[in-house]
Amino acid sequence: MKRVTFIHAADLHLDSPMSGLKHLPSAIFKKLQESTFDAFTKIIDLAIFHSVDFVILAGDLFDGEDRSIKAQTRFRKEMERLAECGIAVYAVHGNHDHMDGRWAHLPMPENVHIFSHEVEVVKHTAENGTSVHLYGFSYPERHVLERMIDQYSREDGADLHIGILHGSFEGSSDHVPYAPFRINDLLGKDFDYWALGHIHKREIIISEPPVIYPGNIQGRNRKETGPKGCYLVELDRSGAKTEFLEAAPVIWENAEIDASGLENYQDLYEICLNLMEEKRQNRLGTVLNLTLADAGMPDHELRSITNGELLETLQEEEADEESFVWISGITVNEKRMWNKEKLAHESDFFNELFKTADQFAEHSESALSLYSHPLARRFMGELTKDEKQRIAEEAEALLVGLLYKA
Repeated sequence: MKRVTFIHAADLHLDSPMSGLKHLPSAIFKKLQESTFDAFTKIIDLAIFHSVDFVILAGDLFDGEDRSIKAQTRFRKEMERLAECGIAVYAVHGNHDHMDGRWAHLPMPENVHIFSHEVEVVKHTAENGTSVHLYGFSYPERHVLERMIDQYSREDGADLHIGILHGSFEGSSDHVPYAPFRINDLLGKDFDYWALGHIHKREIIISEPPVIYPGNIQGRNRKETGPKGCYLVELDRSGAKTEFLEAAPVIWENAEIDASGLENYQDLYEICLNLMEEKRQNRLGTVLNLTLADAGMPDHELRSITNGELLETLQEEEADEESFVWISGITVNEKRMWNKEKLAHESDFFNELFKTADQFAEHSESALSLYSHPLARRFMGELTKDEKQRIAEEAEALLVGLLYKA
């Protein structure tokens, strides 16, 4: 049987500065700064352990176009480990580490093939005799908005065919349309596997043939939650077996506690401690954003939560923990004592307020002063539809709750 095994990873973002996290305790911040490197080392460990034929890296190997010496050195070290084991690497550069950047070039070992700025085909022959054609390109500049998928074309002369593409769905509202494609475009190429990159959320778009985003290898903010890693793939002419392998040393998570039945601060504090110990069992670092739902405690009990005392107490001893559970923030959603539909019907003021909140959900970026600042916009990603809706709902609940109490 003609068969190969390989690791598919993407969006390494090596040496990510973890912007906006310098307020964390130094030990935790340092672990986050090293986390992309540690995750990548774990992926190379997995490739060696499973004796794969090759490794595919589908773009954004480095976090920036300058490709720091530190990042390149650490990357080359891992490539040399693979070379010692006879494992080839096929990689493309994406929009973050495009070819037009300026950096000090460090040579890579011969087992590493970096695809050029035009779509090219490379042949790999495994030890068992199976031949594979791999197709891909590296971004010549940061913004590649053309349909590069049209330049992919299957070439005869190989047992298996794998496409490598750093890009996004055409028409997707959540991401800049870099190298856009449609699902039918991929299927029409008659490849056996599509190794995608660019989207940081792990997703198997199609199973037959596999079209997969492995996600980034390490979460870097509260939007990049859950386990991160790579896919181990066993591919032959009949299909593929895929297995997700975790690699990230730090996990970002969101958690919600039902506070409706809690009567005092101490009850809530103990539940939070139990939750933290539960999360600690993963033996990784965890950054946790906590929401308290339907909190109906008296105001004097809630005050110890809303003024930051609970958060400070929960964070107090975590900085020195190897498997830390760092509560990054606590959102309190008080038990709603009002009915939206009834208020809108009985009061013109509240009816107008709810309409304004709905409009905010559609145009929230223009309503936020930070997004209108020309310098800030350069470093802030576009809000997704769900994020706009969440901001509007939180603002509405806070404002109406305060007005209703008054």
